Amino acid sequence: MPDRLPPLTALRAFDAAARHMSFAKAAEELHVTPAALSFQIKSLEEHLGTQVFRRLNRAVELTEAGHALAPGVADGFQTLATAWRAAERTQDNHTLTVTAGPAFTAKWLAPRLYEFAQAHPDVELRFAASLKMMDLARDGIDVAIRFGYGNEENHYVLPLAEEWVCPVMTPEMAARFPTPASLVEAPLVFDDSISFLNPPADWATWFKVMGIDHAPTHGPRFSQADHAVDAALAGVGIVLGRRALVVKDLADGRLVAPFPTALNSGVRFRFLCAKGAEARPHIAAFRDWIVTEIDRTSHVTDSMTLVDVPG
Repeated sequence: MPDRLPPLTALRAFDAAARHMSFAKAAEELHVTPAALSFQIKSLEEHLGTQVFRRLNRAVELTEAGHALAPGVADGFQTLATAWRAAERTQDNHTLTVTAGPAFTAKWLAPRLYEFAQAHPDVELRFAASLKMMDLARDGIDVAIRFGYGNEENHYVLPLAEEWVCPVMTPEMAARFPTPASLVEAPLVFDDSISFLNPPADWATWFKVMGIDHAPTHGPRFSQADHAVDAALAGVGIVLGRRALVVKDLADGRLVAPFPTALNSGVRFRFLCAKGAEARPHIAAFRDWIVTEIDRTSHVTDSMTLVDVPG
């Protein structure tokens, strides 16, 4: 049996026919006649030395050899398509596709995008707000902003500012609850989006660090951090706000952090892109803009005392 691969056109015809289980539909997809597609399949079978399809009355089905071949051929064409799109993107320095979590998109990126657009009118931004761990090459993503325990050895990774949590509230709520001890009686909001942190950076931990014996569990709970912050902004209660998601509201005075003890989450947001892509002009511009924006609001939290979460 020869080791030489059959022609790519024959493999392409087989892939389409295996997906559709129809020579006619496969021929339509590939814009060839059914006779031409059938010829390519026959060529592949002659190359392999066995049939890959059983021809039935008005139908086809894969043989054992066809079943063995189909997954690898499909993966191969998907890999080729991914590589081709990645190569095409290296020529495009005007479209920037960014993925970030819904909370970071809503609370950090969206309120600041006007400034980036003004400074870089030639860059068209596209956003995918998702917590899904996307494959940058496969999904056509240029930049990912991620939070959590990641392992991105094959990417360019830039850790962003230290991420902490501390009680934030409206000025009106702060007037009602002026001391850490008074928060025992305060309405508390729970951000369950950081429940994966180990050790936990939650209300029970914050009270413990403050020397207060209180482990609250009652209060509205939100799976999305931006919803928890929105509840605090609406005066529903006090939330342990994450730095990146509340710093603009703190700078603008919509929220206050009257107690300067913050829990160091031990996790940062990270700027990710393919290795080597960080030097491309529009990606470098976006990275530098993010760093500059973080620096612009660093004074808001200069008075914070970061405390490592006790294990």
